[in-house]
This record gives sequence, C-alpha cells and structure tokens, in this order.
Amino acid sequence: MPTLKDVADLVGVSISTASRVVRNDTSRHINPETKAKVWEAVRQLDYTPNESARHLVNKQKAGKKQTKQIGCIIQTARINDDHPYYSPIITSFTKKILESGYSLAFIHTSDELADDALLHKCVHELQVDGIIIVGEVGSAILDFLQKTEDLKLIGICTSGTEITMVDYDRIHATKSAVDHLIDQGHRSIGFVGGPGHTGELSSEERFQGYKFAMYDAGIPLNKDWIIDTRWEIDRSYERVMEQLKQTDVERPTAIFAASDQLAIPAMRAIIESKLRIPEDIAFISMDNIDFAQYTTPPLSSVHVPKVEIGMTAAATLLDMLKGEQPQLSKVLLPHKLMVRQSSIYKIN
Repeated sequence: MPTLKDVADLVGVSISTASRVVRNDTSRHINPETKAKVWEAVRQLDYTPNESARHLVNKQKAGKKQTKQIGCIIQTARINDDHPYYSPIITSFTKKILESGYSLAFIHTSDELADDALLHKCVHELQVDGIIIVGEVGSAILDFLQKTEDLKLIGICTSGTEITMVDYDRIHATKSAVDHLIDQGHRSIGFVGGPGHTGELSSEERFQGYKFAMYDAGIPLNKDWIIDTRWEIDRSYERVMEQLKQTDVERPTAIFAASDQLAIPAMRAIIESKLRIPEDIAFISMDNIDFAQYTTPPLSSVHVPKVEIGMTAAATLLDMLKGEQPQLSKVLLPHKLMVRQSSIYKIN
C-alpha cells in the first residue's frame, strides 16, 4: 500500500510538506504548484491518508462492494437553496435514490471542493458509489473524479464534459422560442443571458440557439441588444434599463431571455420605462419556473421538465451502478413551448 513517503518521493518534497498538503495545513505557505503536484501523486499512487480509510480501500480492492452511498456536487450554494430551477431537480433526484435504498452521503459546492483535502475525503474516505454533478463545477474537480476508479458519474446541466449527461436540448429549445417571436412578425429581437462553460457568451447553448434562429430566418443580430448579465438578476434589470435610455440605439420589438429569472427583472425595466409588454416589446424566456405564469403580463416560456430530469438522472445512475447503462451517453428530455400574453402580439 502506498505511503506518504512514496508520495513525497514522487514529487521530490519532504514528507512534512506532503503531509501538510494532504492535511490541508495552512500554517505555512506552500506553493500552489507544489500542492497540485502532491495531489497528482496522491491520485497516481492511490494513496489514502486516513488509516481506517486505507483499510477500507484494501478491503474493497479485494472484492469491491457497493456502499450504497451517492454524493452530489453543485455549482454554487444558491442553486440548492429554494432555487426555482435547480431545487426541483435536486429534490427529485434525492427522492429517487432514497426510495431505491441508497443514501446521500454529501452535497458540496464546487467552491468547497476546491479544497483538495475535502475533495479527497469525499471521494476516497466516504467511498461513494457514484456522484451527481449539477451545473458547472470546473475542470479540476471533473478530472479528479474521472480518474477515480469504479466511481460512476452523471451530470445535469454540465457543459463540455465527457460523462453521462441528462439534460434538455438548449439550442433547439431556444430556437423554438425565438421562432415563435419571428412568427409573430418580429425582426428586431434582443438577447438577455449569460456566459457558457468557457466564461464566454459564445459558448452558451441558448445564445447559440438564438443566433441559429435569427440566421435561419435571415434576420441580422441587433448587437446593441445582446446583453451579457453574467447570470446576475440585478444586472439584467440594470443593463436593460441602461439600453432603454440610449436614444441613439434601435430598440428591439422583442426580447428572448435565457432564463425566467433574467426575464422578470428585464420586464420590470421595460414597464418602469413606460413601455408596454407585448405591444412595445414582447418577451419570451426559458425554464417555465412556477412564478412565470404570475408575472404581469404572464410570461411566455419554454417548459423544461425539471422533476423528470432529476428522476431520470437518478434512474440512469442507478442503472450504471448495476452495470445496465453505458458510462458515456447523453439523455435529452423534451421541452415544450408555453405561450402566454407576454409574447402574443402580431407585428404588421
């Protein structure tokens, strides 16, 4: 069984330095590059710091048995706290795994698991059978998980990854929404959204779907009204209000918002600017959260099957644990256009 000395020797540092990294001891500064090398050595050697955990690893390698524990990693704490989009997904996933006799070992954010010691503990000491990843959690965490032997992974709303995915088709869902606006006669359509997994707006699938619909209809983009909110609700309101005050900028007749949560503050900016929805600016967005039907006017939105996504992700992960599902696949659930008063206004 690998020892801490083996780790230190592989990296070329002292045992005390390797120990401080593994124990997350911050009493003395250690170069981040050295930390990364130590954790890479830990992964390469399959070193387990805790003695009891080491014994468990030996026992499992002799004949690995499932612990019937599942872990969950989420993008940020806010998506696990009554978030109108993510909460139904996480709740339904949890319900399904509990009903199946499994337990939820942990829910941690990507920020929390930036602490390598905690990440190592969650994966190797808790000995989870599988992990569900909700949202974007960063390449370092994904790389660590993918290198962990016998760990089953499934992602929800996780872009650019080579793991099994359960989601919906954002590009075609967005195109159906923008096509609806085009069918209403709109030829100047703004976009309110945020960046994709690369940190750039261009990598976001809803932005790609918006451009696809516009180019497909031969309609030029109104670049002054392509608004990157960085997924901040307040910024949606502020940026739309700023644009409406620009007298030299052509105002769109319709706006597609990449989420209902961004659409609602943008609609408020329109109304406070003494404009009418949909007569002056029509609105449609994505997600169909419960509150969308109660805005004034009611917000047209693309319904995303949030509960079904969570249930399907859980069922797929359970099938993977039974060896009944390939490790790499992508399951896309159907979306549905919910047309309400915010977008019903024909342009002549």
